[in-house]
Parts: sequence; C-alpha cells; structure tokens
Amino acid sequence: MRKTSKVKNGIASFFKYFFMILLIFISLAPIVWAFISSFKSYAEINSSALSWPSRFSLDNYKAALQYAPILKYFMNSVIIVCVSVLVTVALVAMCAYVISRFQFKLKTLIVLLISASLMLPAQAISQPLFAIFQKLGIFDTKLGLIIVYSAMGIPMSFFVMVSYYKTISTALEESAYIDGATFIQTFLHIILPLAKPGLVTIAMIQFINIWNEFYFALMLTSGDRARTVPIALNYYMGTFANNYSALFAAVVMTVLPTIILFILLQRQVMESLTAGAVKG
Repeated sequence: MRKTSKVKNGIASFFKYFFMILLIFISLAPIVWAFISSFKSYAEINSSALSWPSRFSLDNYKAALQYAPILKYFMNSVIIVCVSVLVTVALVAMCAYVISRFQFKLKTLIVLLISASLMLPAQAISQPLFAIFQKLGIFDTKLGLIIVYSAMGIPMSFFVMVSYYKTISTALEESAYIDGATFIQTFLHIILPLAKPGLVTIAMIQFINIWNEFYFALMLTSGDRARTVPIALNYYMGTFANNYSALFAAVVMTVLPTIILFILLQRQVMESLTAGAVKG
C-alpha cells in the first residue's frame, strides 16, 4: 500500500510540474522569440525564424523610433490608463459601498441599468459616441478616451466591489458609529483600508483592459496627440510590412515596460489578492 501510494504521489508530482513548466514555456516563448528577433536582420528572419542573430545591434530599435512617435504613444497610454483607472476605482468604491449597505427606492433600477450596460456591445454605441464627441470638442483628445474607458470599466468593477463589500462585517461600522464617527469617516478610515484587496484587483483588471484596448482608441482619435500603444503597433504593421526586424523592435518597446512594471509590483499585487481570498 505504501509503495502504491508513493507511486501515485510521484505520478501526480510529475504531471503537476510538467504542466507548470509547459504553461511557463507557452507564456514566455512568444516574448523571448520577439525579443531575439528584434536584434535580427530581415535576411536572418526570412532564412530561419528560430535562429540566433549574428550580432546584437540596436539598429532595429533606432529604425523603429525614426518612423513613428512610439515614445509619444507610450506616454499617451500611461496618462490615459492611470487617470482612467483612478476615476473608475474612485467612483466604484463609493457607489458599490452604498449599494451593498443601504436600501432605497432606486437601488434596483440602478443595479439593472449597470447590468444592462454589460450586455451592450461597443459597436452599438460607436456612431452616437463619435457624433457626441465631435460636438463637444473632445474628439481626438486624451479626455475623450479617459471618459470612455472610465465608463467602460464601471460595470464589471462595480459588481466585483459589491461582492467584496458584503464580506466585510457591518459590526465594524456599527462600532464606529457608536464611537461618534460620521459616515464619511467610517468609509474612509475603516471600510476603504479593509477593501484594499478588492480595489487593487479591479485596478489591475482595468489597467490590463485599457492598455490593450484598440477599438475606441482607433475610432476616437485621428492624430498622434492622443493615440495609444495598440494604435502604434497597428501603424508599425503598415509601415514595416516588409521589415519584420523593425516590427519586432517596436513590439518589444511597447510590451517590455509593462512586463518590468508588473515584475516590480507583483509582490504587492499578490499579497493584496491573497488577503482578499482568505478574508473572513
């Protein structure tokens, strides 16, 4: 029996590590391949896509920077993403708390309207949104994209935070009210610190969604002053249709900074998510 148990445990461990290694390989292989290809010449890429470059040169990166304002697009993305995430998190934090804690006449209607917005496809609002932005004078501006992305992020974030607030005991708020704390003081000093894991979660989800968003970034912009990283990559696809080495350099320049940022902040993110998972 002991031998059989050891064999089963050994097989289970083998498959566990095998699938873990396989998952890591599938995740990292495209990034490593793009990084290596960014140093290869056009002839080397055509001769063998999996070979190493004959020399590591930054010529491809220089060419990519010359043909498009990639750094400007990157800064546009940073500004738009950061402001949009802050606006979404601030609005959802307050709205979801009120919905999860209080009963009032319009509560059901508000929840239904937010639920309905989840089922509304982006293409259905494209034309009216385009016309409204032109009349308001915010077409091809960072403000226009911030408004759209903030609104798009509210529905899903709202339901995540409503569920999370319900895991926080109401006894804490009752004790604070007995001690003389106001509603605002209770929310800011007691509820928000406890809700940090949920807020971090929706912030990360929004960051990823907005950074990779392409449809509205293309439809609501026409110049370089507000266009974001996904549009920059689309521009490179057209500009370097026959120059894959410069295209790979552009891909690395747009993807690598976000990877580095996540590596630097992964401990804080995982601690927040773990705290939310074991709460209560």
